[in-house]
Amino acid sequence: MSSRNRANSYTGIPKELLTRMKRSLALVITLASGLALSAAAQTPAAPAAAPAGPAKIAVIAFQVAVAQTNEGQRNFADLQKKFEPRRQQLKTLNDEVENLTKQLQAQGDKLTEAERASRASAIDLKKKQLDRNAEDAQNDFQQEMQEVYNTLASKVYDVMQTYAQQQGYTLVLDVSVQQSPVLYANAGTNVTKQVIDAYNTISGVPAPPAQAGGVDAPKPATHTARPATHPAAH
Repeated sequence: MSSRNRANSYTGIPKELLTRMKRSLALVITLASGLALSAAAQTPAAPAAAPAGPAKIAVIAFQVAVAQTNEGQRNFADLQKKFEPRRQQLKTLNDEVENLTKQLQAQGDKLTEAERASRASAIDLKKKQLDRNAEDAQNDFQQEMQEVYNTLASKVYDVMQTYAQQQGYTLVLDVSVQQSPVLYANAGTNVTKQVIDAYNTISGVPAPPAQAGGVDAPKPATHTARPATHPAAH
């Protein structure tokens, strides 16, 4: 990948880094989801009376619910701001590599073999530094995103559980999980928005201001996510 391609993302972070960040985030979210649901499924629950009548089932896109809460949007925006200085550092270093490469290409035939080798070596060192810094930024971003997401997802799960109990739902299925068994669900059974609204009311966090051309909170593609720790029962 050329140095120019590294800087073509809308964030200014090298394109390869941004792609790896997105893939890593998807993996983090997926792993967090599996751990949370496994823990919830394996924890013995208090005996409950069998519901009378047919089961009442709802569906939810859980990661959407987490990411689109006011708190989720705020936290993601804060994380983006926190990494802004490192984004600028990566962009600056990338621009330097590009400029040095262009100078070498333009002046190469006027330089001695020793001068060309020296400049090429300096460029190579800076490219390696850029790759190391990009990898470090990716790892740090992934770790902090996981921590931010898990903390919020645990709280949203609690609200979802309470909402389901209050509405008399006996089962809530996550339709955004890749291996979801749901083939069809009436729109009236989708409680994603209701859970988002309920959480926003409880959290008291105001809606974030609209940002023209801003970065949206992460949304799911084919995976879902839930807290990595077992949520407290209500």
